Amino acid sequence: MVETTKLEEIYTVLKTVDDPELPSVSVFDLGMVHQVLVKDNLVQIKMVPTFAGCPALDFIEMNVKKAVEELRWVKNCQVEFTMEHQWSTDAITDKGKTELKKHGIAPPPENYRPGDEWTVNCPYCDSDYTSMENVFGPTACRSILYCSSCRNPFEAMKPVVIQPLNS
Repeated sequence: MVETTKLEEIYTVLKTVDDPELPSVSVFDLGMVHQVLVKDNLVQIKMVPTFAGCPALDFIEMNVKKAVEELRWVKNCQVEFTMEHQWSTDAITDKGKTELKKHGIAPPPENYRPGDEWTVNCPYCDSDYTSMENVFGPTACRSILYCSSCRNPFEAMKPVVIQPLNS
């Protein structure tokens, strides 16, 4: 099998491995997959955690390894989380953002600049009449907001962006 076909197969599988805390939101769509290397029937995957202390990393590693090793031609899959690269909410795919909304979680704001105040539209009614209730949400990567239009509290992914060195 050609290496590009193998890579395509692996990426297809990675799009089916959900984040344990967010069923239907894949680790691929969250932008956690940094690099996939294939050598014969050995696969090495480097991933970037959304937050260093994320309690789901062991489960993600186990689920990715298991899913990839189900491919007939894969003998072994190594999954490594790297801190050499910083994860950014800019890496979340459009599909990932859509799936987050289905869970009542607003995707992070577009074009966020570190230090700026931020708000997002309500994932339920799409109103921009929202306010931050608590920067600390149920996980390190989410905050709690409130929609004044539909009166629902909701979670939002905290914006994490990589600042260019010259800014």
